[in-house]
Amino acid sequence: MHVTFRQLAIFNVVAEKLSFTEAANTLHLTQPAVSVQIKRLEDSVGLPLFEQLGKKIFLTAAGKELLHYSRNIFRELDEAGDMFSQMQDISRGTLSVSVATTASSFATRMVSAFLKRYPEATVKLDVTNRGTLIRQLENNEKDIVIMGKPPEHMDLVGEAFMKNPLVVIAPPDHPLAGKKQISISTLQYEPFVVREPASGTRAAMERLFGWCRISPAIHVEIADNEAIKEAVAAGLGLSVVSRHTLELDLQAGRVVTLDVEHFPIARNWYLAYRRGKRLSPIALAFKALVFEQAPRLAKLLSS
Repeated sequence: MHVTFRQLAIFNVVAEKLSFTEAANTLHLTQPAVSVQIKRLEDSVGLPLFEQLGKKIFLTAAGKELLHYSRNIFRELDEAGDMFSQMQDISRGTLSVSVATTASSFATRMVSAFLKRYPEATVKLDVTNRGTLIRQLENNEKDIVIMGKPPEHMDLVGEAFMKNPLVVIAPPDHPLAGKKQISISTLQYEPFVVREPASGTRAAMERLFGWCRISPAIHVEIADNEAIKEAVAAGLGLSVVSRHTLELDLQAGRVVTLDVEHFPIARNWYLAYRRGKRLSPIALAFKALVFEQAPRLAKLLSS
C-alpha cells in the first residue's frame, strides 16, 4: 500500500467533517482536488473508504480502520515534533497532564511549583473522572496521568508517589459527629452520597463494606467530588472521600470526618502512563518534581 501524508491528512479532515465540501473549505482546496486525493487513496487501499447514503457520506468499515491508523501516525509525528522541540529547550516545552477530580487540590499545587521552576513552559491540565482517565490512557492522549490505583487489565506503568487516605464525612450537626471509635456496622443505617460506579473511591468503599458485610443505602449518586461535599454539608447523607480534598471544607466547618472503624482506607496516588511510552524531557522533569514535592504536600494535606 502506497499512500502519502497529504492523502492521509485530507482523508482525516473528510472523515471528521463527513463532507467533501466542508473538508475542501477547511483545507483551502477545491472539492475536485479533495475527491481526487481520496480516490487515489482508495485505489491504494483497494477498498472504498466512504459510502454515500442519500445526501450524506459515511465511513465504511475500511474507512474506520484507516482513520484509526492515520490518527496514530499523526499522533506519533506530533509526539516526535514535541520531543525534538523539548530536547532543544525543556523550559519552553508543553506538558499534557490529566488528573482525577479528587487529585485536583494538590495537583494544581504541583503544576504551580513546576511552572515556578520552568516559567516559560506550558502545561495543559485536564481535571476529569476515572472513566475518562482510562480512555485517555488507552488512547495515549496524555504525557502523564495522576490517578488512584491504575487498572490492572491495562499495560501501564503506575508509580505510587503519595498516600491517599479515604475518610467518612458528615455534616457538623450529624449525631455521629465527634464520637470516637464508631463501629462500621453503624453505617448500615446511614444514607450515603456516592460517586459514579466507575470511580476508584466508590470501588474502594464498596470493597470494604462488602468485606464487613454491610450495605448502606445509596440515596444520591453524583459524578463530581465538589458536589458530593455540598450534598453532605446539606444533610443528604454521609460519604467516603479522599482526605486530600477536604482542606478548605474542614477549615470552613462545612463537613467533619468521622472516626469510623477500618477508616481511613489506605490507598495511594499514582503517576501512570502507557508501558513503553518514551516520556519527553519535560514529562520526566514533571515526574521528578512530583516525587520531590510529594512528602511536603502529604504533610500539608494531612495537617
